[in-house]
Amino acid sequence: MNEKKKTASAACAACDLAKNNRICYSDEGAASKGCPTLTRKDVLAEANQEYEAEEIFEFARQASLQEADCYANRHQRPYIMQPSKTRIVEIWEFAQKMDYNRLGLAFCIGLSNEAQVVEKLLKNQGFEVISILCKAGRTLKEKIGIKDDEKIYQGTAESMCNPIYQAKLLNHENTDFNILLGLCVGHDALFLKYAQAPTTVLAVKDRVTGHNPLAAIYLSESYYRRLST
Repeated sequence: MNEKKKTASAACAACDLAKNNRICYSDEGAASKGCPTLTRKDVLAEANQEYEAEEIFEFARQASLQEADCYANRHQRPYIMQPSKTRIVEIWEFAQKMDYNRLGLAFCIGLSNEAQVVEKLLKNQGFEVISILCKAGRTLKEKIGIKDDEKIYQGTAESMCNPIYQAKLLNHENTDFNILLGLCVGHDALFLKYAQAPTTVLAVKDRVTGHNPLAAIYLSESYYRRLST
């Protein structure tokens, strides 16, 4: 019996076609192996159907409008992209477009100073901000089976990061939109799993690069070459 030919998995990251010459970008574009634009049309149709829901339609529409608003002088021809807005500005402008009022701010205790600034900026824009740091609740690491030699500060009663509490607290406060600031890998995933309101990310945790993880990627062929070996 002949086995059914398996469709290649999506591999957009491996596509070596010029961006302007990709089928996802232009009707005249080409496709590489595993191109999901051509090979997963059933999944695409299922995804596109979700935009028919009024709430999702408007959320996606405003996100696309915000994307365009981040570039200046779009009327010029020929047009050369001119980015004009920082991430924090983009976040509050999108929240304004969506008529959100109560914003949740879930942050790492190591970025407490940054969280104060972010909260002030958002309040200056007229938002109500509900903020909660990762160590809130003081749940000890023994709760999740951490042994003393597995702690950062060994020999102490060390609080665990509690992203589930952060998410549930913001759910309890009925936030309209949440912002993550510096949560660790894994902790951010748990927050996203349990949060009820839509959530965006202002910054992620990267202890070495000052929370700029792409620095290691940009330098992966030079000073961070060890990442590629």
